[in-house]
Amino acid sequence: MATPPVPGAGMPGAFSGPQAQAGREVNTASLCRIGQETVQDIVSRTMEIFQLLRNMQLPNGVSYHTATHQDRQGKLQEHLRQLSVLFRKLRLVYDKCNENCAGLDPIPMEQLIPYVEDESTKHEDHSLANQLRLASEERREIVEKLKQKNQQLKQIMDQLRNLIWDINAMLAMRN
Repeated sequence: MATPPVPGAGMPGAFSGPQAQAGREVNTASLCRIGQETVQDIVSRTMEIFQLLRNMQLPNGVSYHTATHQDRQGKLQEHLRQLSVLFRKLRLVYDKCNENCAGLDPIPMEQLIPYVEDESTKHEDHSLANQLRLASEERREIVEKLKQKNQQLKQIMDQLRNLIWDINAMLAMRN
């Protein structure tokens, strides 16, 4: 189970991707993306470590191959070293994000919601509400008319059924 090298693992503070080419000015959103990728790498490396541990046999008196055991233990040590590097990288990203956000004033959550109530939005909301109410009334009227038409058709069908019944009865009497 060979693992690819961790980008920026040799140099603490080095970031992979176009941010390294753009210089040392990295915005907070890019740092967050790098942090997210680092967390994903940490999770995948941890899963690989657990898989290696699951496949390893404990020396419980059963004969085992020393070379295989040493190879697996070497892979495990390498994964743990890479995991340590990823955690250091995540700490650097975290510290840099905190440093970038240190001067920002905390904004209440209510102000982050993009809702501004002014006369134009009130008017638009009022007109939309009126349109919805009118459409609802129109639908109700159409449904009522449809029910009336269905009732009329039912009465006509009943009358035709009775007429046909009477005609059949007269024809049966004539024979």
